[in-house]
Amino acid sequence: MDWRSLDEQYIISTYKRLPIAIAKGEGNYLYDTEGKGYLDLFTGLAVNVLGHSHPRILKALHEQGDLFLHISNVFLNQPAIRLAQRLVEQTIAGKVFFTNSGAEATEAAIKLIHKWTKAEGAGREGIVVLRNSFHGRTLGAVRLTRQAHVYQDFPQPVFSVYELDAEDTEGLREICRTAKPAAILMEPVLGSGGVVPLSEPFLRDVEAICREEGMLFAMDEIQTGMGRTGKLFAYQHAGVTPDLILFAKGVGGGLPLGGVIAGEKLMDLFKPGDHGTTFAPSPLSAALGNAVLDELLDPGFEAHVNEVIQYLWDGLAALRERLPQHLQALRGKGMMVGIPLSVSPEEASRLQRDLQEEGILVDVTQKTIVRLLPPLTLTKADVDRFLAVFAKRLTAASSAKEA
Repeated sequence: MDWRSLDEQYIISTYKRLPIAIAKGEGNYLYDTEGKGYLDLFTGLAVNVLGHSHPRILKALHEQGDLFLHISNVFLNQPAIRLAQRLVEQTIAGKVFFTNSGAEATEAAIKLIHKWTKAEGAGREGIVVLRNSFHGRTLGAVRLTRQAHVYQDFPQPVFSVYELDAEDTEGLREICRTAKPAAILMEPVLGSGGVVPLSEPFLRDVEAICREEGMLFAMDEIQTGMGRTGKLFAYQHAGVTPDLILFAKGVGGGLPLGGVIAGEKLMDLFKPGDHGTTFAPSPLSAALGNAVLDELLDPGFEAHVNEVIQYLWDGLAALRERLPQHLQALRGKGMMVGIPLSVSPEEASRLQRDLQEEGILVDVTQKTIVRLLPPLTLTKADVDRFLAVFAKRLTAASSAKEA
């Protein structure tokens, strides 16, 4: 069956798809309809943190599926209550509002920040975000997303947004001198913006400025959370305490789930009717979220993740030493890697297809940056395979270009 033609005929084209029809996933691999296996270093854009068909996920899927899939928020949702409790216990004192996605988490955050400005903000208004950041594509979220090809000329809600360069502490102080923003919202690692990690001193400086100014300190952990960087949430590396944490992607074990963890300043601002959603939190997604946490919080699994993280970065560093003409920089944190290539966007896309032919799936962001978002179940053998194929295809592409 020609799945590509059917896709083009019946689905609105908002994505440039790789020409692969996936039939199943198992472990760290995806398999197409022809039976070919691919090492998945894409993981559904950081969603499948435990790979595919993980035993804990399947067990929770079957157990909750036998009970019920949906009950609405007018009833007590036991899997969701347990998940919220565990998220709060692992992060900040507060409460959770669940959503279906990361963009919806951003929308909830905007509304919470607005409620706070009315209740406690002392005339503050607007949100500081980092240049080239990404916070979603719904209209409120796209107002905060600082990428022109994303926000384009879509209608924008009327609230102030202040742009700040990463690591520019003095720039934040200047914004605070000339305006009275209510909050700053940052990704600890800019994902779509090129896999740019924020330094721990910068995060601590921003927190200190927020406390001095009476601003809210919010972290967008939609892509960086759920163990992606070696801790449950990336902000925890810096030892800071956000007032608001956005999460999604990996938390649902492969099903839609997201939300915000609202600290003590925010946790009681939403009243019945202020915000809501029909489906979130799905009891099934919440049950899978608990299964994800069961694995991530296991000390043995955490040790495995950090061991493989070190092995991956050591391997990449060695590859860069061997091929300095191809790999001028490496950036990221944990299982979130950006590899800028000194090539054209067309050549970067060709390299992505070359890796696909070899059975390796990677993402390309900002047109020329190879982005790795491996499953946390990645093995050293998987790392070795990727590095060998990557080196081979990099040198082959360079030789072809020189010829």
